[in-house]
Amino acid sequence: MSPADDQDDRPRHGRAKRVALMTGVLLVVGAGAATAVRFGGDSDAAQPASDLPPATAEVTKQTLVDQEVKDGTLGYGSELSLSPKPSGTTTWLPGVGTVVRRGDVLYRVDELPVVLMYGKVPAYRDLSSGAEGSDVAQLEENLAALGYTGFTVDDTFTDATATAVESWQEDNGLTETGTVELGRVAFATGEIRVSALNATIGDAAQPGQALLTYTGTTRLITVTLDVDEQRLAKEGTKVPVTLPDGKEVEGTVSEVLTVFEPAQSEDEESSTTIEVTVSVADQKTVSRFDQASVSVGFTAAERENVLTVPVSALLALAEGGYGVEVVRGSSTRIVAVEVGLFSGGRVEVSGDTISAGTKVGVPS
Repeated sequence: MSPADDQDDRPRHGRAKRVALMTGVLLVVGAGAATAVRFGGDSDAAQPASDLPPATAEVTKQTLVDQEVKDGTLGYGSELSLSPKPSGTTTWLPGVGTVVRRGDVLYRVDELPVVLMYGKVPAYRDLSSGAEGSDVAQLEENLAALGYTGFTVDDTFTDATATAVESWQEDNGLTETGTVELGRVAFATGEIRVSALNATIGDAAQPGQALLTYTGTTRLITVTLDVDEQRLAKEGTKVPVTLPDGKEVEGTVSEVLTVFEPAQSEDEESSTTIEVTVSVADQKTVSRFDQASVSVGFTAAERENVLTVPVSALLALAEGGYGVEVVRGSSTRIVAVEVGLFSGGRVEVSGDTISAGTKVGVPS
């Protein structure tokens, strides 16, 4: 037998290259990565004790969660503007940060108040005896909530409703006509917070010209995602929120909207983004922050009860794919594995000869 033949018959114990994980991407370490060592005909051949890895780790069964952290803004949600219906002169405005509730005055035009009431239907007409519709029901619900009685809350404006309106007008310094003129009441879905003033006292109040901007009073988190990241946010999903002081609180994805921004000029392009609103049930945890930057963790993937090893335990096999070095006593063998989700320095693996508790080699 020639020396060459004798060399071919000797076991080949050269190690496969270790694999490092950087930002979720597998990188083969070492200049010879592209030609990683090919193992002998039997990849399960035992290796001598002198070739044991410097350290070992156990295969564990656990749930892996892959999160993507995005920047968000803690504030009060989307802003809306409020424009007067009656024309005149602005004679009173609330201060920025003022919370306005049902029955409160929003602003005054020619010294006459515009009052906030709750509802989803915007004011679009005068309301008087004989009127019917959802806006009538909305008005009557507010009158009842403010303590006015003597009428039935339904969708019909009756003489009894007019009497209640007269009482409401008297309490607000208005002429007692029994008719709610368009613009005397502004409807919002709940209490509001004045976020900005768009006019000053003495300015002309004109329909279509915003006097003030407002938001809701609940602190919310807004996160903007690229369109291809929409999969990260699903309504009702719980998400961890890290506050500016490092404290983590639980949030819930409450709304996911597609926002289209048209081009403002020929030199610009239109854009589409995903606007995600995250609510925080425990408002006390965020009450000391006004406008602040926060981090929100979105779950990109989750795998329950899977076998995992440290990412550093992976070997890049010369013949393709990945393996781990299984250690049993004073011998080792290379076992091919299928890899799945990477998370927190560990990777999901599966293979015929590994199970929870199996020891695998890792770098020291």
